Amino acid sequence: MLTSLKLLIKPFVLMQFYISVLCSFFVVFNLSAAEVKGESLQVHGFVAQGIIDANKSNFINDDESISFELTEVGINASYQINDNFRVAGQAVYLNGGNRYHPGARIDYLLLEWDAFHSEAWQASLYFGRVKNNHWLYSSTRDIPFARPSIINPQVTYFDGFRDLAVGGDGAAIKLKYSDDHLGEVDFNFSRGKSTFSDQQTRVVIGQSGGGKLEHDLDAQASIYWRPLFSQWRFGISANDASFSYSPAEVDNFFDADFIFQFYTLNAIFEGQYWQFSAELVQERLATEGFYIPGFNRDEIGQGYYLQTSYQLTKDLSVMLRNERFYANKDDKNGSKLAASSGGLIPSYFGFHNDTMIGLSYDFSSNLRLNAEYHWMEGGARLSPIVQPDPIANASKDWQVWAIQLMYWF
Repeated sequence: MLTSLKLLIKPFVLMQFYISVLCSFFVVFNLSAAEVKGESLQVHGFVAQGIIDANKSNFINDDESISFELTEVGINASYQINDNFRVAGQAVYLNGGNRYHPGARIDYLLLEWDAFHSEAWQASLYFGRVKNNHWLYSSTRDIPFARPSIINPQVTYFDGFRDLAVGGDGAAIKLKYSDDHLGEVDFNFSRGKSTFSDQQTRVVIGQSGGGKLEHDLDAQASIYWRPLFSQWRFGISANDASFSYSPAEVDNFFDADFIFQFYTLNAIFEGQYWQFSAELVQERLATEGFYIPGFNRDEIGQGYYLQTSYQLTKDLSVMLRNERFYANKDDKNGSKLAASSGGLIPSYFGFHNDTMIGLSYDFSSNLRLNAEYHWMEGGARLSPIVQPDPIANASKDWQVWAIQLMYWF
């Protein structure tokens, strides 16, 4: 850690950091100048540039060096066609190192239809590349200043699946009910799939797989309830997805089918100074083929995170988080994983633990600085997830620190 701090203060490194920030701000200020304001058309944007270091792991890069691969630039727009129809979309450029493949992508591009509304009910339908609104922070994970931290809880918001989890091509429905007795109830359902790029396939599978990963189907549902006049909100969600792998002509792996089922139970409290949130997670990953023809594995993983933040002053807040995840609930220490691989995959790839402390400071209403430190244990949430890399991740214990400056308009 001391070595990393010495590197951080080297003039050359600082100069690189300032250049990155200034270049990012230049992009956003140009976008801001082009913003069109009106009742029908709304255009907004953001830029976030940071510096990050992850030692003893390939979480960010393979050489464990201090990195500026903490860049997020985005622009989103919505146009109200009439009282019932609206179009909206967001394009982003991301560079997060090994967390997800760098480059531009369309997070969502959808048509919203306000199909029905009354005093108690509201029904909306969405078509196109729709957003995931099912998990506690899924609708805000793509916006730096709206999510809870620089690095989200990996037990739920695993960065390796970021592009798949933000949304997919298909349709969604949202039903909202409220009254003076029950409070507010939101129901969401979506169905569709996402396109795997070659880079995304490598993030999930690893460099040793030359084939193509396809997202065949994804169905999700969630329901949230906020009691009347309550600062609490409770929710439950379910996700059922299937994937297939088609090997290249020369490949280390074989035809495969994957079933991924993901369930969450969550709660959030939003007070004047305090905020608490928690999500309990259970996931099922079933694999047929891939490693050898006829291979079959079906595992249930479990985990959770607990998170709290406190507003110290009007501009400064502090956050604490603890998360635990076990890839196989019947093998929490990973001993069976190590034995089944003949010792090639260490036992610590069977779990993921993270203890985090973070600070956030608002210089103004649209300029914020976040900083956080993570004490990590285990490799179950390191990419590639299907074929772990014990050479690049030779230590059970590792740390991550990150600082990110963000601006939005």
